[in-house]
Amino acid sequence: MTEPLTLITDCDLPGDAAERTLRAAGLRAARAPETSADTLAALGADAEALIVQWHRIDGALMDRMPNLRMISRLGIGYDMIDVAAATERGIAVANTPSYCIEEVAAHTVAMIMAQGRGLPAYDRAMREGTWKAVDARPFAVRPSRTTVSVLGFGRIGSLVARGLRGLGFRVVVADPYAPEQAIRDAGCESASIDDAIAAADILTLHVPLTDETRHLIDAAAIARMKPGSVVVNTCRGPLIDEDALVDALHSGRIGAAALDVFEAEPLAADSPLREAPNALLSPHAAWYSPQALEDLPVHAAENVIRFLAGDAVPAIVNRDYAAR
Repeated sequence: MTEPLTLITDCDLPGDAAERTLRAAGLRAARAPETSADTLAALGADAEALIVQWHRIDGALMDRMPNLRMISRLGIGYDMIDVAAATERGIAVANTPSYCIEEVAAHTVAMIMAQGRGLPAYDRAMREGTWKAVDARPFAVRPSRTTVSVLGFGRIGSLVARGLRGLGFRVVVADPYAPEQAIRDAGCESASIDDAIAAADILTLHVPLTDETRHLIDAAAIARMKPGSVVVNTCRGPLIDEDALVDALHSGRIGAAALDVFEAEPLAADSPLREAPNALLSPHAAWYSPQALEDLPVHAAENVIRFLAGDAVPAIVNRDYAAR
């Protein structure tokens, strides 16, 4: 009997940990040399599982893989996979939600503190010969007088919220799916999304990218924010309308931004964000640590191994797939 095949559609991580993990479990593994639909369909003709990093997986491609039963995402977000189409076809979709929680939370808090305490501006001032703090950056927050609004209270958002409370910030949380008692137990206040946006001195985003959350922070949302407030995004780039944010940074309506994710990645060389004032940018790096790099492909492969063995996969995001 031929062992089940897992096709890795795309992966820009070094090494072959996913393949080695699958083969150690007695499964076959193949990695696509490129991501045209014809190539993936040919290589995946008898694949029972896919491991996907960035490539778009839609219903048309699924239909060209008649044996496909499971898709495992190399990462937390899964907006590149048409989950509804997978569910209609009885295909399970899982992500890897636990491999970089600490890293993203730490990166978020670092960005909040860097902009909230003016570190990029101080660094520039020092290099230019300025030694007066008030001349270099008159805006610098006192945590106890500063409200951070956290949109999303999942694994990462809740850790960010608790960390900020430990530093003395007032933390307001907006998450309609989180138990209000859990928010209060973390020392935070619960609010609607609109109220949290309006209350924020610093706004940090930790929600999934969906049709409803795309451009959640647009010109209208920015208009409701406090003048001079700070926007932080380590979650998904399209949560923010970048044109609106750039305009607000130039006008001073938004005092600063810290972004690790962008609407299109890699960030274009001519992106206006590169020239926007008070914008701190990092290259979708919040997830990274040597330990996370080791964990990610293994976790994605383990999803496949458990699923094909008939074991429970807690990371499945479309539980209704089984009804088909």
